Amino acid sequence: QPELVESGGGLVEPGGSLRLSCAVSDRLAYYCIGWFRQAPGKEREGVSSIHGSQDTPYYVDSVKGRFTISVDNDKNAVYLQMNNLLREDTGVYYCAAGWVCSAYALPAGAFDAWGRGTQVAVST
Repeated sequence: QPELVESGGGLVEPGGSLRLSCAVSDRLAYYCIGWFRQAPGKEREGVSSIHGSQDTPYYVDSVKGRFTISVDNDKNAVYLQMNNLLREDTGVYYCAAGWVCSAYALPAGAFDAWGRGTQVAVST
């Protein structure tokens, strides 16, 4: 299983932007990489995913048009560009690796390797 390390979280005002990075210890072409988030008191939620081969990405409805996932195969990294952030985007963001991506859903149980997370706080 690969190792994953997230970075790029922080405190930002509503309407602001952040770019999260996920560094992966193996070639991305083998994996589906997903971004998940967990807000205090809530269940972990799938946000976006993409295969290392850069097939059609998945986005949860609440982030469509605001978040963009991308892959850099040379750096073995996956990025999540988050624009027009809302207070409800607050949470710990995790990246995870699995074998199969779906364009229609992002179940956490399909991912075997997880990073330790990076905190995103959207507040004035």
